[in-house]
Amino acid sequence: MENDVLQLLKHHTSIRQYKSTPIPDTELRDMIHAAQHAASSNFAQAYSIVHINEPEKIEKLTTFASNKQQITSAPVVLLFCADFKRLEHACLKHGVTLKEHNLENFIVTTVDTALFAQNFVIAAESRGYGICYIGGVRNNPDKISELVDLPEHVFPLFGMTVGVPAEQQEVKPRLPIEAILHENNYDENKYDHILDTYDETMTTYYQERSTNKKTTNWTKTMAEFLKNHRREHMSSFVKNRKFNL
Repeated sequence: MENDVLQLLKHHTSIRQYKSTPIPDTELRDMIHAAQHAASSNFAQAYSIVHINEPEKIEKLTTFASNKQQITSAPVVLLFCADFKRLEHACLKHGVTLKEHNLENFIVTTVDTALFAQNFVIAAESRGYGICYIGGVRNNPDKISELVDLPEHVFPLFGMTVGVPAEQQEVKPRLPIEAILHENNYDENKYDHILDTYDETMTTYYQERSTNKKTTNWTKTMAEFLKNHRREHMSSFVKNRKFNL
């Protein structure tokens, strides 16, 4: 049986054009507070948000993230950061040295930040706002870290624009459940048939949607996306932030 929450989740779209309607600070803080109730590994809460609202910083962010039109149209621009700095302070209070050389710490903070962000998305969309994740902040993580004074043990994971939608987007068809659900054992033998059918679905979607029509499908898009290394600078950047992988 469908309920309001399921309907909300199934109708998510990425919004890239916003009305100028401001979001009251009390409402923004309430949505962030709701987001904080996401699950967190060992209750580490290893994340932070930087709310960027100074025009000069916004302008620089649009350049560093290669996303001028979307960022400048949004009344709220957030930077979601993986954060172990606060945990370092917690350790120091008890004379403990934070163990930097640990892949698990990196996994904990990235997963914590993602869960926290998605909770925020649900809170925002429940109030009629639209959002879009901005992975482009990882194009220039050094410059963005400097822009907002991020210390060691903190790095920008993604940005997010938030506001009242000024556009209506169709929901992209997701992979069929059979593609992602495995019973007891992982079964890759089903993929050829499922992906052929899904490609047909996505071809129709791309050709019939109201904006940015194109002739392609899902597997072709993914092949183009994955055929080259991307953001290779992130490995050295994260290590410089004292997350040794």
